[in-house]
Amino acid sequence: MLNKQRISVIIPALNEEQAIARVIHDLPSCIDEVIVVDNGSTDQTAKVAKQAGAQVAFAAAKGYGNACQVGIHAASGDVLAFIDGDYSDYPRDLYPLLHQVVNEGADLAIGVRDAKSCQSTVTNQQDGTAAPLQPAMPWHQRVGNWVLCCLITLLYGTQVSDLGPMRCIGRADLNTLNMSDPNYGWTAEMQLKAVKQGLRIAELPVRYRARIGTSKISGTLKGTVLAGYKILYWTLRLALYKPQQSKVS
Repeated sequence: MLNKQRISVIIPALNEEQAIARVIHDLPSCIDEVIVVDNGSTDQTAKVAKQAGAQVAFAAAKGYGNACQVGIHAASGDVLAFIDGDYSDYPRDLYPLLHQVVNEGADLAIGVRDAKSCQSTVTNQQDGTAAPLQPAMPWHQRVGNWVLCCLITLLYGTQVSDLGPMRCIGRADLNTLNMSDPNYGWTAEMQLKAVKQGLRIAELPVRYRARIGTSKISGTLKGTVLAGYKILYWTLRLALYKPQQSKVS
């Protein structure tokens, strides 16, 4: 709990048995409940998450957005935080985002990934060895993210620095957004609707490292293309309506 606000963390996960326990164990101590949403895993993600102390929910329909919606319905918190289950984010970096929403008046706090802090290895939890991993953020993902952020900034008249997955938002504010995207466009839809509705948005730098395992989005050509398409779709769709004045801190 933070300033009498109950905090729930929602972690969509698909085949993340190697990483999910690390994510759960590294979360800030102010977290009241952790909900891992198994999005059709064929490995032991759900079992490992339960052993690590998380509540596990299951999303019948595949898709990142669908998993987030299941997590929202399962959560009891006043403030909801979202983080990926692949250990690419530093879970402890959620605390500054939560602080912005709970104590500093932000409606939505977004973690802006800092490429300078990326790591290329991770220590094995079992034997202590350092295992080489893929580059923290593939070049095509960095370029695509930069291009889309520039387009959004131009069309919406407000600075958008990243479309990363780490974010915190009050439940009441999230309810006003009427989220609908079932998969790759979820994060962009949230940010763009928040801008359109004039929510107070805080962007904070967060650390980022190479994920454990293979990305379902940037790790495949299909995932990369579909993600880019859905973000562009929401960018242009919502740009057709006159944006309200946003409050970005």
